Amino acid sequence: MTDQLLVIRDLHVSPVAAPDRHILQGIDLAVDAGQVHAIMGPNGSGKTTLAYALMGHPAYEITRGEVLFKGVDILGLSPDKRARMGLFLAFQYPTAIPGLSVASFLRTMLNARRQGVDKDPDIDPTDPTRGGVSMGEFRRLVREKMQLLRMDESFATRYVNEGFSGGEKKRLEMLQMAILQPEMAILDETDSGLDIDALRIVAEGVNAQLRPEMGVLLITHYQRLLNHIRPDVVHVLAKGRIIATGGRDLALRLEDEGYAGVLQEAGFEVDASDSGLDAREPTAVEAGA
Repeated sequence: MTDQLLVIRDLHVSPVAAPDRHILQGIDLAVDAGQVHAIMGPNGSGKTTLAYALMGHPAYEITRGEVLFKGVDILGLSPDKRARMGLFLAFQYPTAIPGLSVASFLRTMLNARRQGVDKDPDIDPTDPTRGGVSMGEFRRLVREKMQLLRMDESFATRYVNEGFSGGEKKRLEMLQMAILQPEMAILDETDSGLDIDALRIVAEGVNAQLRPEMGVLLITHYQRLLNHIRPDVVHVLAKGRIIATGGRDLALRLEDEGYAGVLQEAGFEVDASDSGLDAREPTAVEAGA
């Protein structure tokens, strides 16, 4: 029996709107249970495309390759079935849903996960006696997970992401993960838009959820997140391919040198068209603050 949760082989991905544009050009990657893999890379390298393709976003087409999750080829499954199987995606830019409370959203989400991939007819999410979540059980669960993430309980009454700060949006993503308890979590630039304090709180929430049966694919542009969430393996994604793989020392090298050196070692020329080649966090002056 293998411990490999997620296996990606020769994955090629193009946008549906521009099929001749090959964003990912042969990704090979395997994440074992209990491992944290970090994917770093300059802007425009295909990191978010990889996350969306794994989750089944309809804007992207898999033109070649396979993706196995828990030994099952998931490329023919809809996004909701992938989520029911235990695949989770935390978005870089979560969407607001006016009129839908956080509590209602979380309860519907949890009931859908419990119903299973093929929607077991013996489970009725609206009926606590047939596998649905009772209100008492649900309140206890949400309260426990909110305390884990240092969230006020009034948060549950607000509309999903409406008027949320960047840190609040990312914490809601982490709350969803805590309630769903996925076997494979894909975190797409969870550090994006967070100040130092919010980053630390979100990272602590992720670390508190790590468990031997779960794998994590942590996508980031900057090394700073890896100061809080320690990766087992670090990959560099650039030009649509994984061009380097190593340990934490690779992330530290990127922070010191940027991506240019790794690109050159992989045989790519670095020119002015390459954007976002710096792997360190920009200073306030550089960011225009």
